[in-house]
Amino acid sequence: MGQFFLSILIILFGGFLSLVLARQVKLMRFAAVFLLSTGCFLGLMDAVLKLMQPGIAGASFKYLNVFSLAFRIDGLSAFFLVAIFAICFIATIYSFHYMEHSRSAVRTAVNYFFFSILIISMALVVTASNMIAFMLSWEIMSLSSFFLVIYKHDSEESRKAGYLYFVFSHVGAMFIFAAFGIVYGYTGSFGFEGMESLSETAKILVFIFSFIGFGSKAGVFPFHVWLPHAHPAAPSHISAVMSGVMIKTGIYGMVRMYALLDFHTPIFGNIVLVAGVVSGILGVVYALGQHDLKRLLAYHSVENIGIILIGLGIGMIGVSSKNPFMAVLGFTGGLLHVLNHSIFKSLLFMGAGMVLHKTGTRSIDALGGLIKKMKITGTTFIIGSLAICGLPPFNGFVGEFFIYIGGFKGIALENSAFVASIFAIISLAVIGGLALACFTKVVGVVFQGEPRTKAAENVNEKGLTMLISMSILAGACILIGIFPQIIIWMPIKAVSALGLGYDLTILEPFGHMTANITLAATIFLTSLLLVIAIRWFFYRGKIIRRSGTWGCGFTQPTVKMQYTGSSYASFILDFFRPAAPLEEDHPKITGRFPDKTYYRSHVNDIAELHMKRVVVNPVLFLFDKLRWIQHGDIHLYIGYILLAIVLLLFFIIN
Repeated sequence: MGQFFLSILIILFGGFLSLVLARQVKLMRFAAVFLLSTGCFLGLMDAVLKLMQPGIAGASFKYLNVFSLAFRIDGLSAFFLVAIFAICFIATIYSFHYMEHSRSAVRTAVNYFFFSILIISMALVVTASNMIAFMLSWEIMSLSSFFLVIYKHDSEESRKAGYLYFVFSHVGAMFIFAAFGIVYGYTGSFGFEGMESLSETAKILVFIFSFIGFGSKAGVFPFHVWLPHAHPAAPSHISAVMSGVMIKTGIYGMVRMYALLDFHTPIFGNIVLVAGVVSGILGVVYALGQHDLKRLLAYHSVENIGIILIGLGIGMIGVSSKNPFMAVLGFTGGLLHVLNHSIFKSLLFMGAGMVLHKTGTRSIDALGGLIKKMKITGTTFIIGSLAICGLPPFNGFVGEFFIYIGGFKGIALENSAFVASIFAIISLAVIGGLALACFTKVVGVVFQGEPRTKAAENVNEKGLTMLISMSILAGACILIGIFPQIIIWMPIKAVSALGLGYDLTILEPFGHMTANITLAATIFLTSLLLVIAIRWFFYRGKIIRRSGTWGCGFTQPTVKMQYTGSSYASFILDFFRPAAPLEEDHPKITGRFPDKTYYRSHVNDIAELHMKRVVVNPVLFLFDKLRWIQHGDIHLYIGYILLAIVLLLFFIIN
């Protein structure tokens, strides 16, 4: 693991150097970007090589001369390392021009420092091989990302988002601690070995606790409440990393725990599948009702985590039903979507970052017509939109197609497995249709039409590293979609590390089937582009006159007559009103010459709505009543510490 730790040290050095060079802004940005991207590139190459070569690499260190911090890289770890280092490499390059006009040099330096810590901690989380190393890395990841979320700490919105994220991160960590506590109680060891020896009841409890804990980080409904607040608050390259790879550490934890427990009950598959369906459908419904571009993308992270969970649920049900096709297709499709989602979601957040950078607003209804002056941003955003909708020949289709086929393979089963398969297939179709509607709205309102406000009028695309980063990710969406074989082997290697005992060569026919579908879609799109090119060639020297069509006597249209995001999505949101209650604010229009009016709408997230009423408000009330404990007297605080030590000694002695 020498090259892995070398890459970690280079990234860490880049983070510390940014603090040292904080007063020399240009040099600081260049040094931080160079060292962080170099470390990520070395880590990426090492992860790819380890994924190609079978075997396990490991290392351990003494911590406080008592505990051991153990790390190892197998196929599953290497797969997640590929996603982590690849996306962080692109995001680092993107940040060079994105952070160019930061008002505070110190704030920028601190951002790069915590960014380096986040990269390192994510890499350590997916390679940790005992509980101490895992929880230490997990906490560092949560703390570093918290400081990145509150980058604009002078904003009340950012502080609220940071505190909410902090609370959910540590509540989730408590559930993981509880799961590890049960394991330690049975095995007496901090290692991950021996979990298969737990009783069936203990295994179910460990899985449920860990699923809640990891689900909180992954953004699984209803533990996703922090996500639509944190992503918009963070800088866009950080949003790309958090959505693209950080929340996937929760998926890693779920898969790893499932493999370690070695208990193939249909209960696990049903829990994961139901959570995936609910997250997928409600995530995209809430996204449809958003007016903030980055908040909309954040809810789509909930949706895609749902798709991943549907795939993993199908895989678990396949294992419990002894259906190898269903098991392998489900796990491979779910993990493949992990990688694909990291690519197209990072692209979309970077596109949103460019829009925010040039217009100064995230409001969808304040934009319009941007593709005329931001051609590269608009084109790459459209490619990312097609990919996230799961349309061929883009990469989002590949993983979802495997999950679909895995679901169809379960139709031949009986009882609950048959119902679960039908449930998964219908849910995927609903999610895909709603996602297409949502991104039709985004592309149509933000990039097409005419500018709705002055913020969208005078824009440009300056920022070379931002454009390069988006172009690379857009190219990856197309390349993987057309030639899926170039990455299908990666999740296959990861699935083989789970020790399910299946012959993974059974995937070959489905790989060829996927390639044929994407090839047909490629031929269609190529033919369409060719027709457009031929038309342009023959019309290039001709004068083309433009004039308004017959408007039935009305000749003075304004930009306010264009569709808004609210009007476009209203009929869909009406259908889902029980799960997504809509608040509308608009005065009645009265009189022959009515006054100027307005319309505002807000879709309520039922999880956030009820958690605030049932959990947050009672907790705040309780803490307010306990405020008397905090007197500000140092002697009293020392007394609290001594009392805690005495109580701990009492329990240890007994």
